[in-house]
Amino acid sequence: MNKFKELAGMRSFLLLWSSLAISLLGSEMTKFALQVHVYSRQGTASSVALLNVFYYLPSILLCFAAGTLADKWDKKKVLLTGFSAGALATLAMLFLYSTGELQVWHLYAINFAVSFVNAFVNPAINVSVTLLSKREHYVAVSGMLLFSASLARIIGPVLAAGVMALSGIQGVFILDIVSFTVAFIVLLRRISIPAMPPQEQTVKEPFLKSCLTGITYLKQHKAVWKCILYFGLINLLAKMGGDDSMLPTMVLTRTGGNELTLSMVLSAAGVGALIGSAAVTIAKKARSRTRVMFLTCAASFLICDLSYGLGRSSAVWITAALLGNILVPFISANNAAIMRSNVPVELQGRVFAARDTVQFLPIPIGLFLGGFLADHVFEPFMLTQSPLQQALSMLVGTGKGSGMAVIMLITAVAGCVSSLISNKNPIYRELD
Repeated sequence: MNKFKELAGMRSFLLLWSSLAISLLGSEMTKFALQVHVYSRQGTASSVALLNVFYYLPSILLCFAAGTLADKWDKKKVLLTGFSAGALATLAMLFLYSTGELQVWHLYAINFAVSFVNAFVNPAINVSVTLLSKREHYVAVSGMLLFSASLARIIGPVLAAGVMALSGIQGVFILDIVSFTVAFIVLLRRISIPAMPPQEQTVKEPFLKSCLTGITYLKQHKAVWKCILYFGLINLLAKMGGDDSMLPTMVLTRTGGNELTLSMVLSAAGVGALIGSAAVTIAKKARSRTRVMFLTCAASFLICDLSYGLGRSSAVWITAALLGNILVPFISANNAAIMRSNVPVELQGRVFAARDTVQFLPIPIGLFLGGFLADHVFEPFMLTQSPLQQALSMLVGTGKGSGMAVIMLITAVAGCVSSLISNKNPIYRELD
């Protein structure tokens, strides 16, 4: 109860958390709608994967410079600019769709532009959360952020599917614009974000050197550096077989484009993450945060990717999405707490930006590889007769979607094994 009372006293953080949650809900709705729209137009895994590649790539490539600038700029102004850019991007999609001019390449271009802005917004969010919260609440705060993200993942797909059935994709776009507007007003009128420590504002150094400060700091702290490299590998495997592109494409392929089934699977993943987020928010501090990270990550790969690959019904996919995603917040919250505890607040914009570059660069690579391997290697392979194909078909079935299922089996085994090996490495115990 004391923890809840103390969290309730952090008014500015709670308002920021709420405004981010509102905008995230609209974004999740639009994300679902765009995946369905692109698949209906192109019908390939790579086309859906590219949608996410363009969403991630610019923000990752700009991380170094963006993190340095985010440390120097007014955090509130950066976030307000981010909300404005999100609303304008969705307004552009609404206009193009209403005039009958919306093409798939337009969506790629708009995602690219939004990602460019997010390169500056994400470090500003990370630092703002640190400035608005107390050190002893870092895990709980991370859990709350994951909780709101999970809630958006639950409501977003189902709400988007319902809105699309009633008013088409333009209805989703309108609600997304409203969510950005509400978040903008709350942030503008109700939230005050503290300035950075005064003594750090007087430190001057060349811009390039400042950009490299984050990577230099990480290389000097070997345990943190190795942990980030580990998560880079995990992100590569997760995006090759995860729910950003491969799972939606496989579900749509194996169900004949059933949007309701896909929304139920994605919402089940959100429910699982919501349960896990609530649990990690109220849980006692683990003796070994690293052990929790590695073991829950290994289990999540087995429950999610392995079941997605072996399953051939919505019941199996929904159950796997629910159970596997309960573990994900324990991975993310403990990782975030380790970073916040080990990195000085005045360096967090630059260090987190360096971390994001190294840790998240494998994401677009994984998305691209997953789509490419599905369309050009594994899907064609599973449609030809061979001893290996027959053996694999006993596990994943035959027909369209079976090649994507094979990819998920591969990522499940690789993710589990790499996590168990990392758990045995004593260097990570320094982080506990």
